[in-house]
Amino acid sequence: MAVDGEPESSDSMRTFGAVVQALRVHHGLSREDFGSRVGFSKHTVASVELGRRMPDEDFVEAAEGALGNTGALRSAAGFLERQPGLASWFRRWAGLEKTAITLFNYECRMIPGLLQTEAYARQLFADELPPLSDEQIEANWSARAERQRLLRERPNTAFSFIIEEQVFRRRTGGTEVTRGAVEHLLW
Repeated sequence: MAVDGEPESSDSMRTFGAVVQALRVHHGLSREDFGSRVGFSKHTVASVELGRRMPDEDFVEAAEGALGNTGALRSAAGFLERQPGLASWFRRWAGLEKTAITLFNYECRMIPGLLQTEAYARQLFADELPPLSDEQIEANWSARAERQRLLRERPNTAFSFIIEEQVFRRRTGGTEVTRGAVEHLLW
């Protein structure tokens, strides 16, 4: 979830926004004029056009009507997806992980995501503020589990992790979750 409470942007959100913007410009409308026609602020229009905001059904229907009723926006809206699980600030790092020859990680706050057990990761997600929904926790765990495949699928990549002792003394999730995490690391 993005800092402002909006879903993380995705390629489909950015593409949808670019189509809205192109149609708006084609019709000779400013963001403010278009916003007045569809009943949304120019700021909301800008957020949708830049792929930062997931358009709701009201926006799609109003935009469709204001931009020629071609059905293009209605059809495109069916393909909108949120970017699951990875925070926007972390995506660059996750992309680098996929191609790294060596990966060194020092952690003093928590077990690195590539090494987390499901129970440990779910506890971290459950502790987030504002609280995440069950669906968001599921999406976050799925993304984390997908990233962890790197450890199995990149045998020629050298991974090195330094984790401070205090991370384990904190007992995130309780004694059993921490014990499971330690056993997982020593395995």
